[in-house]
Amino acid sequence: MHVPVACEALAAGKHVIVEKPIAGSVAEADRLVKVSQETGRRVFPVFQYRFGRAFAQLRALEAAGLTGAPRVASLETHWNRNAGYYAAASWRGTWDREMGGAILSHAIHIHDLIARFFGPVADVSAMLATSINPIETEDCAALAFRMRGGALVTSSVTLGAANDASRLRLVFEHLTAESGSNPYAPGEDFWRFFARDPLRQPVIDRAVAEAPVGPEGFAGFLAAVANALDGEPDDAVSLRDGLNSIELVSAIYLADRTGARVSLPLDRDLPICAGWRPGSAA
Repeated sequence: MHVPVACEALAAGKHVIVEKPIAGSVAEADRLVKVSQETGRRVFPVFQYRFGRAFAQLRALEAAGLTGAPRVASLETHWNRNAGYYAAASWRGTWDREMGGAILSHAIHIHDLIARFFGPVADVSAMLATSINPIETEDCAALAFRMRGGALVTSSVTLGAANDASRLRLVFEHLTAESGSNPYAPGEDFWRFFARDPLRQPVIDRAVAEAPVGPEGFAGFLAAVANALDGEPDDAVSLRDGLNSIELVSAIYLADRTGARVSLPLDRDLPICAGWRPGSAA
């Protein structure tokens, strides 16, 4: 219901906040983009993980030219979703109502984060599996991304871990950023930033210590929306970011089903753009 409701609000002259995932297909996301452009109203996808102390520090390091180019990253979304989780809501784990599994509902946040700091994904290889619970959708994944700037990223996803933990290790040209394991607010965790050249560590430490930190999580997300609507400098999530996330989900499913490396942006003539649920695309 995200896209039809959002389009009605846009047509009524309203700006719109849309929870993730913003759409159930690339075609639906494209429709949302078109209506936003036609009405001149903004759409803000909800990716609240972007807002937190650690990401403010990383943005400050970027702005100061201290990171250098992205090189390699490893991502972990290792969470615990057992039979009770799926029994509590009958729509979970179904193609018809949840519309996807761990790729759509869980790892979409960490993939948005890597796109924010490493740039858009250029191509993806994927292996998906349903190994943890007797559900329709995937609950494990091993993914490899090549970013447009040439950086390489691996993403490990499971809903069968003993506890909930998300980890990021981002290797840039001049430093490495390493997260804690906070699953739902990684930016609010304590991160470590290591200079590749030890002589530069004091400069990095100073930039981290002096980084301006604003509201975190949903509060930070909404503050950025308010700034954007007031015409002030902002870090608001854009509709393009939301579209990219839906294209990536589609590319992951296509890569798993075909065994091929899939390039982005997706050719709109590909059947997967009409929908990734089994039976919705050829």
